[in-house]
Amino acid sequence: MGLFDRLRRGTGPRMRRPSGDTTRTGSTTVRAASRQDEAHLVDFVAARRGVEGFVEPRTAVSDVTLLLVAHDGEWTRRRVPSVAWAHEFCNSHQVPSYDAAVVGVPQRMRDYNRRKKAGEV
Repeated sequence: MGLFDRLRRGTGPRMRRPSGDTTRTGSTTVRAASRQDEAHLVDFVAARRGVEGFVEPRTAVSDVTLLLVAHDGEWTRRRVPSVAWAHEFCNSHQVPSYDAAVVGVPQRMRDYNRRKKAGEV
């Protein structure tokens, strides 16, 4: 039996899954959402005005994320358990929520990033 036959049959050495709070997506392993992520989102909403939520779908390299953008463009992004959870979080905190795959991210966020890079923030 050749090397490729072993790989096809799966009789070669087994790789162990990483331990901890992780999720397997495609060929990568990503950390799942945590209580600290939720606490950070709550703090961000409470400390800023004009916050909007943008729900980003799961991709090959990341789980579902919630992007919160304040009125001045300051933003934060955290993993969340699901798309439904993200919309419910926004509704319960009176934050409008949108599907980022449909509407994109707001221009004020890009402007904030540009100002921050230039040292103006």
